Amino acid sequence: MSAPDCTLCELPTDGVDVVDDEGNEFCCPGCRDVYAALGDVDVDADAVRERRRADGEDGDDADDSDDVPADHEATFLEVDGMHCATCEAFIETVATRTEGVSAASASYVTDTVRIDHDPDGVSTDDLSEAVSGLGYSAYPRDDAFARRQADNMATARLAAGVLVGMAVMLQYIVIIYPTYFAFPFYNERTLEYLNQAMSSTSGTYFFIVIAVLTTVVLLFTGKPILRGAYVSAKTRSPNMDLLVAIAAVSAYVYSTLAVIFVESPSIYYDVTVAIIVIVTVGNSYEDAVKKRATELLSDLTAVQVDSARRLTAESDAAGEAKAGETEEVAIDDLAPGDRLLVRAGERVPVDGEAVAGDAAVDESVVTGESMPVRKTPGDEVVGGSVVADGSLTVAVGPDASSSLDRVAELVWDLQSGNHGVQKLADRLATVFVPVVLGVAIVAAAANLALGNGVTEAMLVGLTVLIVSCPCALGLATPLAVAAGIRDALERSIVIFDDTVFERIRDATTVVFDKTGTLTTGEMEVVSADVDDDLLRLAAALEERSAHPVGRAIAAARASAGGGPGDTDASPAPSAVADGGTAEAAETGGGPEATAGDDSGEPLAVEGFESHARGVSGMVDGTEIVVGHPALFDERGWTVPDAIREAVAEARDVGRVPVAVGRDGAAEGVVVVGDELREGWEETVTALDDEGVDVVVLTGDDERAATVFSEHDAVSSVFAGVPPEGKAETIERLKASGLTVMVGDGTNDAPALAAADLGIALGGGTAMAADAADVAIVDDDLGSVATVFELSRAAGRRVKGNIGWAFLYNAVAIPLAVTGLLNPLFAAVAMGASSLLVVTNSSRALLDD
Repeated sequence: MSAPDCTLCELPTDGVDVVDDEGNEFCCPGCRDVYAALGDVDVDADAVRERRRADGEDGDDADDSDDVPADHEATFLEVDGMHCATCEAFIETVATRTEGVSAASASYVTDTVRIDHDPDGVSTDDLSEAVSGLGYSAYPRDDAFARRQADNMATARLAAGVLVGMAVMLQYIVIIYPTYFAFPFYNERTLEYLNQAMSSTSGTYFFIVIAVLTTVVLLFTGKPILRGAYVSAKTRSPNMDLLVAIAAVSAYVYSTLAVIFVESPSIYYDVTVAIIVIVTVGNSYEDAVKKRATELLSDLTAVQVDSARRLTAESDAAGEAKAGETEEVAIDDLAPGDRLLVRAGERVPVDGEAVAGDAAVDESVVTGESMPVRKTPGDEVVGGSVVADGSLTVAVGPDASSSLDRVAELVWDLQSGNHGVQKLADRLATVFVPVVLGVAIVAAAANLALGNGVTEAMLVGLTVLIVSCPCALGLATPLAVAAGIRDALERSIVIFDDTVFERIRDATTVVFDKTGTLTTGEMEVVSADVDDDLLRLAAALEERSAHPVGRAIAAARASAGGGPGDTDASPAPSAVADGGTAEAAETGGGPEATAGDDSGEPLAVEGFESHARGVSGMVDGTEIVVGHPALFDERGWTVPDAIREAVAEARDVGRVPVAVGRDGAAEGVVVVGDELREGWEETVTALDDEGVDVVVLTGDDERAATVFSEHDAVSSVFAGVPPEGKAETIERLKASGLTVMVGDGTNDAPALAAADLGIALGGGTAMAADAADVAIVDDDLGSVATVFELSRAAGRRVKGNIGWAFLYNAVAIPLAVTGLLNPLFAAVAMGASSLLVVTNSSRALLDD
């Protein structure tokens, strides 16, 4: 009988004995502590989904995860073209109507849709084809070609709109407008000729050409707008696309009917062109700014691997590889029991068990633990972790899968469920659109009732639709958001999601990861109670080690000006006896190596050995040992009580102490730790002063988080929490208000994706950035507060733009209803209003 899953995060609890007073079992003490603090919060997938749809979206899309059959698998697709909450509902509806699909969840925030389906009945290509249509384009997330195609199509739409639109407007400026106004640069005879031409058969052909060009702008360039309007109407959620489309299509239809039925017609194709092109340019500008933002993250590296070095059948019984007896294979080709060789600096491809070797393994990318863990035969090894020194032979586990891959899948799952919010303009449109339509219809009907002709009545209604300023309202949000993204870029802050500025203003809790976020994530020497000569010898020895603690000691000595300096051999991963290959052992540079002393003279390093708890060797003829007191005890060396106490005290505050000794006795202690990031106190204090609860969430031991638990601005600290537990903790915190997560590593990615809003420091991994809504490229923790400031400023800018648009409408619509404005003047007024919005949005949001 298998052990039950963790009560909090549902990870297996095999071999773990962590139980609370009520008998609940947990995978680790961290999950137990989170459950003790937040266990009264009831969280399940359906509740999360319903909470994310609290803005009134339709819920009839068969999105209940409980209805997903056990044999169905999840496929994640990227969908180009989603840009609002109504798009999500539409995509989910289309997907679930496909035969073989049991559930779907879409997010325009991340352009992702998760589709649960029968893999035997419907393929990924079938799903992509089913979702694609009406301007949406769905493709696998790793399909770079499809993404380029989508980008090229967007560029083509914009280029066609601008170029064809210019051709239309040129005809208006040169030929049509002069028939409305007596242009001073046209003489009377020219104007008379133009009027006669417009009334002739050739004029009709001319209007047809204009109509064809306008059709290209409306149907090709304006396709995303028309699609948004259709989806808006179908889901009964009026948005700005619907308002813009109504004005553009109304002017187009009126003009087309006039060309067909009216002699010497007044056509308003220019209105259609202006509306479509202005709104498209505004949206494209926002997209271009966001695309430029993502280019700042090109230095982030992906952490998943797609191949492994498998030992062949000729390997010896101990599982060690001889020269030429390994082969490169794809991860998908691995089978349980296969033996893999993983050398220093390489990532463990999949979960498994160490069967040979001795190495320090950095599991921080998955677990969040900042210190590498020594692995020997019989120990479990986590897929995605990195061998820091030495080498390992790993037997592939029963699932032939990686914990890192499971983290990635969890991130994708959370992303596809992270629904967006309705933008302010779209929320206003739910009321404004029906009102404008109602006013236009009433105005037209009133004109008919007063005995005016059908043409005049239609003109009044059309003028109301045009003058209702769809461009200004349509540009209000994207231009203000683009200004925010632009100003953020100038401060090395990358905004991935345009809803950030609306969501973050309501934040009640900000959760910080510890390692790499509140701390630098790099090991440094904090203190060294060792005489200078012994420290010089220890640093020379540690330069042979690839362990982070050893590198910190060597680097600290070098930075002080008396360090080991340049060597004639590269650092050795470990000893030959660590179970690795002959090739791995040879990288140590042979039995002897040299390092510089204070005077630049080389120090001879002989017999270097890497142990489970330290290193040893002969340096300049002196036997040196650096490591845990237990290593000294194993060798029969003397360790004074004062040194043991200093080691214990350093460990109690989350530091990593190592004893340093020579010739049979320990003489001092070097303390290494993860340094606190500059400005962390100011950041958490500023958030606390704003009434935001600050929570620290870490995979490290609770002793390493002592400094945070003792700070007045920190509300809670949860330590020793795995990635899945972090995501579950975020879900429980979200039940009490909007929650922001700040992290930097892959192990933070599920929590970043689960949070209402995620902020990743740029020194982290690509997966963390992919899961976040904001990335801080320069690792400046103080930029977290800047994001909040930009959010508030962008909110004020959006409200200012919308306020102007409505003030304009309050004056212009009554004039249109009374017939004091015709469509031409309405279009001019609309353009002036849009220009004002553009000018207002071009200003910087924050004063430097």
